[in-house]
Amino acid sequence: SSSSSSSSSSSSIAIVGCGVLGTSLCIQILSYPELESIKVWAITKTRNNHESIKEAVGENPNLNIVTMDDVSPETKFDNVIFCAPPSGSDDYPGDVKYAVDNLWCGPDKGRFVFTSSGGIYGPGNGEVVNESSPLPESTMASPRSLRLVKAEENVLSGNGCVLRLAGLYTLDRGAHNYWLEKSGGIVKGSKDGIINLLHYDDAAGACLAALVTENDVRGQIFLISDGNPTTRIGICESALKAKRYGGLEMPSFGADDDATAGKGKIYDGTFTNSFLKWKPRYESFDKFMTSSQ
Repeated sequence: SSSSSSSSSSSSIAIVGCGVLGTSLCIQILSYPELESIKVWAITKTRNNHESIKEAVGENPNLNIVTMDDVSPETKFDNVIFCAPPSGSDDYPGDVKYAVDNLWCGPDKGRFVFTSSGGIYGPGNGEVVNESSPLPESTMASPRSLRLVKAEENVLSGNGCVLRLAGLYTLDRGAHNYWLEKSGGIVKGSKDGIINLLHYDDAAGACLAALVTENDVRGQIFLISDGNPTTRIGICESALKAKRYGGLEMPSFGADDDATAGKGKIYDGTFTNSFLKWKPRYESFDKFMTSSQ
């Protein structure tokens, strides 16, 4: 691809919605040799987490932590990674479109990377899905999925790229934490329902890969997971191996024939992994939990 669509010579990156994923991405960008002179703007909705971002990343003259209100209307960035979740927005597709149209210098200068969710494929019936698998009819999709689909369309039509992420986790965050500590011992959905997972640091690593690959990512959809799907009960069994969850009880699960929960899907990210030259640092949830002692 031409140098104009490669980001290595670009001078600024905005991370919109800098939470757990965004903070990990700040660390990875700022320690990436080819991006050592790049200015990183960590943009949040409020100032609540500014100190924790600073603490996690460390002092760095190339890091600027601001709220969206601090960004002047005429400021544009060569590269934008939009990883704010839909939950904090009244008009999520509109917020994403605003970022594409107003925060980004455009595809001739750099890249726009949007973190979506593999959840938009719907509940699934045990089938394999990849980057080009069809999405459910809009009448069958959840309101959250419809917002994500519209947001994706706004990114792709502007020549950005979309990363559909598997279920995100760290030791303390994710489905396992909720099920083992906060669900009251009851998990909705059958124990054998398939779940695809991805460590937050690997999600951030995939965003970085989309920024630095020499391949042209404009208008592309990627599917990001660790390539080791598990099940609801498998997640709990793995988490109980970690010292953090030792001694907690296995929860009970929904009925095996609960049609509303679906059997899940198996993500096939073969194309993505090859195209982005990316692979997860944490190859499976079980290995991560087993080593978290």
